[in-house]
Amino acid sequence: MFKIEKFDLLLAVYILCIALAELMGGKVFSIAQVGNFRLGASVAIFVIPVIFSINDIIAEVYGKERARSIVRTGIFMVFLIFLFSALAIMLPPSKRSPVPEEAYDAVFGKSLRIAGASLISFAIAELLDVLVFIRVKKAFGKSKLWLRNNLSNFISQFVDTVIFMFLAFYAFNRPFDDNFGFLLGIIIPYWLLKCALSVLETPFVYAGVKWLKSDIKKK
Repeated sequence: MFKIEKFDLLLAVYILCIALAELMGGKVFSIAQVGNFRLGASVAIFVIPVIFSINDIIAEVYGKERARSIVRTGIFMVFLIFLFSALAIMLPPSKRSPVPEEAYDAVFGKSLRIAGASLISFAIAELLDVLVFIRVKKAFGKSKLWLRNNLSNFISQFVDTVIFMFLAFYAFNRPFDDNFGFLLGIIIPYWLLKCALSVLETPFVYAGVKWLKSDIKKK
């Protein structure tokens, strides 16, 4: 009989979202124009909140040590993507390679920088997420899952967004004020979108906790 353990499925989705964010997060799409600021966000916005929510579900059910172990697994995954991207770019292309080397390097060269930026921001933000989640749980007890879930996400994702955007998208060939305006126009809406998605995903966090606990009770 085809059976997948619930925790294994959750971990697989967690790693999938990390891989999607790393490999495809270099694309920024426009949201709106507000004054002199053009608001935009990375396409990774659709998977980043899922990563933090899964982290909170695991912290709620299994505790901080298991959650930190999952975070370390995610950090190692980002590190491997970084190394493989570097290797893939360095290898000489075959004459029959269906993808032009310039296009390949342009896309995955960006992914290499994004992986490096994400490695740093992800490590700091995810560990901070677990720390805040556990601290809030100690302060308020086992109730108010919605509070510790969203508060930990708001704080950690702000840190993640600021660090990542500066490391990934700062253009060294442009003046600081041009970079600042561009980055601010990405950071603010990107963080607010993360916060909004975190709130919208709160019922799914409750459902995820209940779903995962039901598997433990059966054992």
